[in-house]
Amino acid sequence: MSAVTDPLLWEHVQPAAARRLLTGAVDAFAERGYQATTTRDIASRAGMSPAALYVHYPSKERLLFEISLHGHNAALDVLRSADTGPSAAERLRSLVAAFTTWHAEHHTIARVVQYELAALTPEHLAEVATIRRAISTQIEQVLADGVATGEFAVSDLPGTTLAVLSLSIDVARWYTPHRGDPTTLGKLYADLAHRMVQA
Repeated sequence: MSAVTDPLLWEHVQPAAARRLLTGAVDAFAERGYQATTTRDIASRAGMSPAALYVHYPSKERLLFEISLHGHNAALDVLRSADTGPSAAERLRSLVAAFTTWHAEHHTIARVVQYELAALTPEHLAEVATIRRAISTQIEQVLADGVATGEFAVSDLPGTTLAVLSLSIDVARWYTPHRGDPTTLGKLYADLAHRMVQA
């Protein structure tokens, strides 16, 4: 069973029919892209009729929004839980390892939430953007703390934050299970991120 269809990942979505539609949409959006996916594609993956989709979701965009909201919040929770350690260097390594591992383990949903943002309505995009800013802040604060203690040499905090985040996020674009173990990849990317900022 893939990470995206693991019932534990979506157990908060009720009833079961709504959950099946959501996981069907994740798979379809990741495989075909949002624009090329039809409501019929989504309903078919859920074993339902196209009309049944509208009982649970008013539109295809609403499905994308629910997926984006859940995916971004899950990624933020991972970062907040990983922000531990006695030094900025250890915190950064922990953050990048956890964020990278999450993007590999959940590459299907991560691909959707990271690369289909343009299809959201302005109101929904604004809500997701708030979570994205919180994710950036989590990394930027650790970098700033490392600069303050002399552990890091960073002249451009926003630019470096974007570079560090991009390392982890891009994993979702190319990762498949045969490309390696997510945890091992997380450790590698933690090493790379630390080298980028060492004083």
